[in-house]
Amino acid sequence: MANILVVDDEMGIRALLQEILTDEGHSVELAENAAQARTLRERQRPDLVLLDIWMPDVDGITLLKEWGTGAQLNMPVIMMSGHGTIDTAVEATKYGAMAFLEKPITLQKLLRAVEQGLSKPAPRSVAPANPTGTNEMANAGLARIERMDYLPAVEATHYATPMHSNYGNGLAVAPSITMASGPQAEQIFLLDRPLREARDAFEKAYFEFHLARENGSMTRVAERTGLERTHLYRKLKQLGVDLTRNKRGAS
Repeated sequence: MANILVVDDEMGIRALLQEILTDEGHSVELAENAAQARTLRERQRPDLVLLDIWMPDVDGITLLKEWGTGAQLNMPVIMMSGHGTIDTAVEATKYGAMAFLEKPITLQKLLRAVEQGLSKPAPRSVAPANPTGTNEMANAGLARIERMDYLPAVEATHYATPMHSNYGNGLAVAPSITMASGPQAEQIFLLDRPLREARDAFEKAYFEFHLARENGSMTRVAERTGLERTHLYRKLKQLGVDLTRNKRGAS
């Protein structure tokens, strides 16, 4: 488990990254601006920082330079932006960032970047004030961007779950199956209900089955069901699936 600091002025992105990284077993601190990031970096000493470039008070590049010139860049930093360019990414790596992620960030790229970031030593220096060697550093930075930001997506495998085609006013578990044994691969549904309710009932049972099967691991459930993890989180919340129950059962 690592201590990760997420710095982004968008509350939705902070919350989503916290949810994903916490589910992976990491401890996550959130900052919405540079001032909070400075305080948390000093207090928590994070193992990794996810830093947004465009923020209203002090932008991420400026904060990165500040940490570098103040000998505070003792942790890997991954930059994030929805409006970045290659030049911006190269500048970030020149000043000590180890990678650049373009928003919207896919699950595979996020987890791979975090994994690689935590496995590498923190940057030891920043770019010199004079332009000597700038092209060499920029090329090295661009190579890091290509490896981190354009990772091939992991191909998801679709798994079929056998279900009886009987829907109705509610979900009925087969008589021979007890609820204590957890969600089962075969369940009985009754069809006499509105389509939306019937579909939601099926989807809820489907995801509860896979969550129980994978001991609450959102990463494995996303792979098995063929969904991006961000989409999976939204779907489970929409269906009212209790995620804490699976985590308790796995602990």
